[in-house]
Formats: sequence, C-alpha cells, structure tokens
Amino acid sequence: MNRNVILIEELHKHYHLGNQAVKALNGVTLSINKGEYVAIMGPSGSGKSTLMNLIGALDTPSMGRYVLNGTDVSHLSDDELAEIRNREIGFVFQTFNLLPRYSALENVILPLIYGGVPREERYKRGEETLRNVGLADRMLHKPNELSGGQRQRVAVARALVNHPSLILADEPTGNLDSKTSVDIMRLFDRIHAEGNTIVLVTHEEDIAMHAQRIVRLRDGVVESDVMNEEKVQA
Repeated sequence: MNRNVILIEELHKHYHLGNQAVKALNGVTLSINKGEYVAIMGPSGSGKSTLMNLIGALDTPSMGRYVLNGTDVSHLSDDELAEIRNREIGFVFQTFNLLPRYSALENVILPLIYGGVPREERYKRGEETLRNVGLADRMLHKPNELSGGQRQRVAVARALVNHPSLILADEPTGNLDSKTSVDIMRLFDRIHAEGNTIVLVTHEEDIAMHAQRIVRLRDGVVESDVMNEEKVQA
C-alpha cells in the first residue's frame, strides 16, 4: 500500500503588503504518494512558488495542515524546519546554488555535514552519488570549471546524497539550453525509476510531460490534477 510523502489539507497562505492582504494560496488540498513523479504548473501569480516554498518547508502556512513523511510541519519553528529540510528534502534549483570555492564533491557532501555524518562516510557517499549522475571524472572540479549541465548534475547529486524522502526541483532546466535540458530530464526520469519521489515545479509543458501526474494551479487553488496518460502507459 502506498503511503503519503506529502499530505496537504486546506492550505492557505496570506501576505500583507502595506494595508493590503494578498491571498497566494486559497485552500489547496493535495496528496502525493511515495514514488510518484508530480509536476506543479501554473501561470505567474498562480501560487505555485508559494506552494513550492511550503512543500519545501521554507515557509509555514497561514492556515491548513501539511504533513511531510508523517511529520506535521505546519507549525514548526525555524530550527525544526531546517532540520526537516535537511533530513527529508533534496532541493534542485534553477540557479544550481553551488558554493563557488568548493569542489563538486565538497558541494555534494554539504547536507551530510549538517546531518552529522562521519567524514569517511560523507566522502564515500558523495563519490558514489557523483558517479551515479555521470560525474566520476569531475569530482574535484569547482563550479566555474563545469558546464551548466554538469553544475546541475552536481546539484542533483547533492539533492540525492542524503537519501531524502522527496526531491523538490524548481525550474531545474530554466538556465540550460534545450539539448542539456533533455539530458537533465532523462536523469530525473532515471532517478524516479530508482524509486525516488519527485515534485517538479515548472512553467514549461514539455518539461512537465516527464511527470506521471500534472497539478495545475490558478489564483491560489488547484485548477486540475490529472494523470499524464503518456507516462502512465509507458
């Protein structure tokens, strides 16, 4: 029986800009099971970035409930959120977010340092994960010595190294050319096939079509939530 990695019930997020209240999310309900590959789409202002921040435990909701891998994170403190993020979520960002003075390997093992993993184990897992994303010969290179696609592979390896319950990718091909984008999305397909749960935030239809399921937001609510028949039948 599948279990929820993500369970969201009636999630609201309101911001105050001066005297004006902005309702970014207006009662989103969503569940994502272990092993699913879900794309979240929507036009600018739809609430998809706000939802991504809440799913990533980067923010807390104004109202509603969010349970991540069995833990209700709706009302946790900043320190508790940081711990949950490091343990449960692997992030892949559009801008890679690599530290320029660190080698690929040093960037990848950062989550393990925060998690208190012993040094020998850190390096072993980091090397293994970089090999898994096709960068066995680039481990000691710094980000400025790598192509955009290689940098994103380092970011993917960093997201995977902690064996998180969720990979959260925000426009992961946004800074890449079309050929490199295809390579990176093939990598995500393989990561999903290995049993990982992936939530992909994108505004590009061709990128979203890699997912098994596509959730579309509009005006802070779920407009549609459908299975991608091409992927389901594949």
